Amino acid sequence: MSDTKKITVPILAWYGDTELEVDFPAAWDVTVCTHRGDGTPPLSEGGFRKAFANPIGTRPIREAARGKKEICILFDDLSRATPSADIVPYVLEELAAAGVKDNQIRFIAAIGAHGSMTGNDWTKKLGSNVMSRFPVYNHNPYENCTSVGPSPAGTPMQFNAEVMRCDYKIGIGSIVPHPYSGFGGGSKIILPGVSSITTIDLNHTRLFPHPTAGIGKYEGNILKMDMNDAARMAGLDVKVDCIYNLKRQVTHLFVGDVVDEHVEGVKVAREYWATDWVPDCDIVVANCFSKANEMLLAPAVTSPMLKKSGGDLVLLVVTPEGQINHYWSRSFGKNIGGRNFRPKTALPTNTKRLTVMQPYPDYVGADWLAPYDMVNYTRSWPETLKMLKATYGAKAKVALVPDGTVQYFPSQVVAC
Repeated sequence: MSDTKKITVPILAWYGDTELEVDFPAAWDVTVCTHRGDGTPPLSEGGFRKAFANPIGTRPIREAARGKKEICILFDDLSRATPSADIVPYVLEELAAAGVKDNQIRFIAAIGAHGSMTGNDWTKKLGSNVMSRFPVYNHNPYENCTSVGPSPAGTPMQFNAEVMRCDYKIGIGSIVPHPYSGFGGGSKIILPGVSSITTIDLNHTRLFPHPTAGIGKYEGNILKMDMNDAARMAGLDVKVDCIYNLKRQVTHLFVGDVVDEHVEGVKVAREYWATDWVPDCDIVVANCFSKANEMLLAPAVTSPMLKKSGGDLVLLVVTPEGQINHYWSRSFGKNIGGRNFRPKTALPTNTKRLTVMQPYPDYVGADWLAPYDMVNYTRSWPETLKMLKATYGAKAKVALVPDGTVQYFPSQVVAC
């Protein structure tokens, strides 16, 4: 009988998409907290074509885009695991069927307040065929935004001027749990995706925190309703949203009206990403895969599984790019940062020791989580396990979350 338990978790999204093997002493009580949709196979070509041929709440692109002059296709960045390159060919096929020529199309990275993308990033996200055929632009939240007036909630709506010059607008994204809007995807491709920093800031600060907003909270979410209004005011014509597995393969696809398709998608995503709760753990190991460059998303979801008296929270953060630049909330010095930068003063909930396993060092990224001197760094799993064994010896209760950046626990939703 083996004296260890070996488990693999996905790592290096966009950088090889491989797996990391982690092992634990056989005597430890280890639960792998897989999401309920784990193991869902990828969507077939027929499934893709069916979604585009039968859009939700609107006409097919090949009909609605006929006669349009300027087309923009919005897509998310590498902080989202959306396999856009698998979806784009079907969008382009629809546009070609509508008589749209290549010189009428441009792609715009809906990065919100994130750092700009490079040509290498765009090739990963869209494929080399797109890079050789079409212009691709970054959104700039500080410049060239057109005002369209306030939303019903009073948020001043300012959107990318290039987007607003287009008479047919398509967005591509994915649906995963989100700590503000309940679930990502849908209208987030507009707000924050191609909105000004002022619009992003006021949507996020005037309307949050709020009892209706939080991870897994969707119906009546005040933040999300403002985002939906933004998408309407920007004139987004169609949204394509996917759900994917942890091999970053599309498993479900929703095409149509930005609100209607998202409502249907969330019905699936709510169950798909749901994960069963494991209480009173000594150790929680949260792998960061889909959003490894936004590791701050994992602690709020996973640390409450630790004992109330406290335990070890370990984040597995394997990404060569480090933590994403975020002009709204990241630090830009020891005591300065974006409009919503707030220096951390404590460890996450129930956490006695916070360990970030980073094979690719990114020291400054830790200030999203806790003060620097409260964060423990390791470079490999053997080093991390040695530390944990020295603390717990022959007995420990462990929860391992395969992707703490997108999974969620429905039992948390009511308490949020």
